[in-house]
Amino acid sequence: MNKIFVTGADGFIGSHLVETLVKKGYSVKAFCLYNSQGSWGWLENVSAHTKSKIEVFLGDVRDPQSVRQGMRGCDTVFHLAALIAIPYSYVAPSSYVDTNVQGTLNVLQAARDLEISRFIQTSTSEVYGSAQYVPINEDHPLVGQSPYSASKIAADQMALSYWLSFELPVTILRPFNTYGPRQSGRAVIPQIITQILNKKNKIKLGSIHPTRDFNFVDDTCEAFISVASSNQTLGQVINSASNFEISIGKTVELIAELMNKRIEIEEEEKRKRPVNSEVNRLFGCNKKIKSISDWDPSYQGLEGFKKGLEITIKWFSEPKNYSLYRSDYVI
Repeated sequence: MNKIFVTGADGFIGSHLVETLVKKGYSVKAFCLYNSQGSWGWLENVSAHTKSKIEVFLGDVRDPQSVRQGMRGCDTVFHLAALIAIPYSYVAPSSYVDTNVQGTLNVLQAARDLEISRFIQTSTSEVYGSAQYVPINEDHPLVGQSPYSASKIAADQMALSYWLSFELPVTILRPFNTYGPRQSGRAVIPQIITQILNKKNKIKLGSIHPTRDFNFVDDTCEAFISVASSNQTLGQVINSASNFEISIGKTVELIAELMNKRIEIEEEEKRKRPVNSEVNRLFGCNKKIKSISDWDPSYQGLEGFKKGLEITIKWFSEPKNYSLYRSDYVI
């Protein structure tokens, strides 16, 4: 990997991936969403050293010319740009098709035309829907229970079609529930932390019975690099999962304990997904990624989850970071 092109570099996982790549000595071109302020998104919050080592290109994955121009001179692509908020996908589903499906097609076609040597497509565990068996391996059926997950299924299939049709060297990485500093306020862990920081004793959430396989963002970033560095991952769909399951309700209790707060939980109807859209169980199998790459999560099991939460809580507790979030924001 001589020069790496990261789409969605201004986002939560993307900004952490850029940081990790720079630390490992890679040359990075960060593709960020164009905006009138010239903002680099979360890359504004990385160290001055990291900023000095990256090339930033402002564009939009929905525009093929923008993507092609940005990708020139690179040989590896990590495609993370996407609309990810599940609740908003019920409100504006066509925008998810525009960005997640058409945007992915634009990135794939540019990669094909420019003869990119590796292409890592970012998937999501949401494509599996509620677990039909556990742990969920890569052979699990795909069920689009939300417009968001349906758009990601389509994007993944488009990427695989470029591997089968044109031999574009594609790998699909399917992370399970990544969390950590800089995560979107629409995600459950930031919702819990910011409400507690806002001195609320009653935490308002959606359904608390579903279970999730949470993965600290550092582990997810290492998974990206590991699968891109292994020739055995070509043409493969690969989970990155902690192989640990915990309910939302238990997660609230654990965060409250780590923050030394006593709280109550209120399930609020407007925060819940439609009944048939709720993914009730996600618990991933990581045997495949361990067998064909050198990846091994550092934040495993309950103790690893606690360690990751402590880092996340500490980051959100910094006033300059907490001030960027609205704890009462629902969608």
